[in-house]
Amino acid sequence: MDAVSSPCPSTPQWNYDRPFLTGQFHQDSKGHSVDIGLESEKPIGCYNASVQELIVIDDLLSALVGIEGRYISINRVGGNDDFFIFNVDGSMDLALQESSKRIFPLCKSYLIINQFVESRSQFKSGLVNHAFAAALRALLLDYQAMVAQLEHQFRLGRLSIQGLWFYCQPMMGSMQALSTVIRKASASNFVGSAVLNLLQSQAKVMAGNYLVRSLLEKMIESANSAYLGILERWVYEGVIDDPHDEFFIAENKSLQKESLTEDYDAMYWRQRYSLKDDIPSFLANSAETILTTGKSLNVMRECGHTVQVPALENSKLMNFGSNDHYLECIKSAYDFASGELLNLMKDKYDLIGKLRSIKHYLLLDQGDFLVHFMDIARDELDKTPNEISVEKLQSLLDLALRSTAAAADPLHEDVTCSVDTGSLLKRLSILKDLQTGGGGGGGESVSDADVLEEEPLITGMETFSVNYKVQWPLSLVISRKALTKYQLIFRFLFHCKHVHRQLCAAWQLHQGARARDMHGTAISTSSILCRNMLKFINSLLHYLTFEVLEPNWHVMHNKLENAKSIDEVIQYHDFFMEKCLKECSLLSPILLKKFEKLKLVCLQYASATQWLMSSIEAPDSNSSFDDLDSSSVENVKVLKLRKSSKKPNSPTDEATVIECVLKFEREFSSELESLRPILSSRAQAEPYLTHLAQLILGVGMDHHI
Repeated sequence: MDAVSSPCPSTPQWNYDRPFLTGQFHQDSKGHSVDIGLESEKPIGCYNASVQELIVIDDLLSALVGIEGRYISINRVGGNDDFFIFNVDGSMDLALQESSKRIFPLCKSYLIINQFVESRSQFKSGLVNHAFAAALRALLLDYQAMVAQLEHQFRLGRLSIQGLWFYCQPMMGSMQALSTVIRKASASNFVGSAVLNLLQSQAKVMAGNYLVRSLLEKMIESANSAYLGILERWVYEGVIDDPHDEFFIAENKSLQKESLTEDYDAMYWRQRYSLKDDIPSFLANSAETILTTGKSLNVMRECGHTVQVPALENSKLMNFGSNDHYLECIKSAYDFASGELLNLMKDKYDLIGKLRSIKHYLLLDQGDFLVHFMDIARDELDKTPNEISVEKLQSLLDLALRSTAAAADPLHEDVTCSVDTGSLLKRLSILKDLQTGGGGGGGESVSDADVLEEEPLITGMETFSVNYKVQWPLSLVISRKALTKYQLIFRFLFHCKHVHRQLCAAWQLHQGARARDMHGTAISTSSILCRNMLKFINSLLHYLTFEVLEPNWHVMHNKLENAKSIDEVIQYHDFFMEKCLKECSLLSPILLKKFEKLKLVCLQYASATQWLMSSIEAPDSNSSFDDLDSSSVENVKVLKLRKSSKKPNSPTDEATVIECVLKFEREFSSELESLRPILSSRAQAEPYLTHLAQLILGVGMDHHI
């Protein structure tokens, strides 16, 4: 178990009902036998000064241990257990009254401390209060021994009122300082860390009084012993042994490790164990280190890897002192636990290998399997998302993986396919945590209008993605959130690859026409447009792969090699994902919409090229592809072109064909030109857009072949 808890026993009722067992008899017996004796007493003023002094000393010795005397009474104000008033007989000698009143604060402090010890020794008060009360009880024993010695001197006739005051003075400051702490602790019902912080602050206040400060430091050490016992089990074993809920680390048992692979918003690593608000001041700077140490030990336990921090003889946290040795023990435990977990993930679970495999399949680092897959799955991917058979796509993906170089990778079996129901823009609009400004100038978000402006009919080419199976404990780093971000990048790359293949097929049709020596204005115009579209998509792919993904991957890889803890690994990986999403323009809906529109124009042109070319070859006949060479026809079959959402009427002469091509050219140029001011303005604030602007805006309209 990660936490140890036990039911807190209740204090038996007889402990409240029998005052002689609780230390309250001196209050609760008032009005009975003692009062009967007092009624027969003469006023103290009837005695001479020397006799009065003896009577007062006797009463003061009783008051010092919380017992009323004959002429000194104790009254509790308003039923408050922490506020007492001592009264003297009004007929007492004035000098004796003043001497008595100087000693009353010590008597009050004893009562307050004694009451605190009685109340905080109950089970429900917590381990820190128990330890503090035990230290106070030991102090009260010394105090009572001092009172007993004074009484012995009094019986021998060697104690005067001035002598009593002289012997009480050394304890006065210490007892009053403790009573001040106890009043504050009782008023706010402090437990655990709050008690420790209160003692620490009071010790700082009394820094000028060496004796009082030393006593408070001893109280702190005693109270800390219980707390450091809980801390020691956490940093050495990863166990929260906190039956009274005093520790500054809380456990959320509702969070399970399985949520990391299922829930996009899973916060297992950050919220399964978290810091509370009440942290002991002497541990405040090490709180995160302590938290991570125990979390690392728990992760290893979840993996079935039993490990315990080696506790040397001099590394016991119980040896608390002012030399901060406990901080060295905590740092040593942190280094060991972090190093063990990191080595476990790198060596046994091959974290770097997994990330490299994800790079191959989701960032298309080695895309040979993708080419084969797009060939054999084109019919299925041309369907709408609701019509696609995911099982059939999975079998085709497995075939592509086994038929290419990916078959040599033992991790290729972890790759699975998935099909989303909406477009990339719609998916981004759902993931609210990704709605940050992608290109400077404040945050952006995908509005409902943006989503409604999408292409009305989308196919598997736009919604296909691959998934990757990640097991515990690698899911701490490669969580569902991280995989979702990988999938967003994959979908963008995959669709760009699809557009590139369609334009290549159109380019091959133009090359086939050239091979048959078919020259004309329509062929030249269409060829120039096709080449410019290819330049655009090639530039975009080059930017995404060689300007964004590869450099950022190598930076992350080098950082991971030098990481010292799992927190650093998660931080470096998350930073890599955020940087890639941002620089791929996926966090900027304005840029993403422009790219999607340009790709749509390219696809419509590529689809129209098939029958435009056939019309040029045989304008007066019904033939379409009969006159094309067999290789061109085969290429068109292999690379099935997406049908345009709106086809113009079939042209009957070259002028009409040229007009259709020029229409595509104007639309493409218009979209490209509208991208220019956006990239130019944002490149000043976001340096990475400079490379994109240079590549994309360098695409010009050629005027000759």
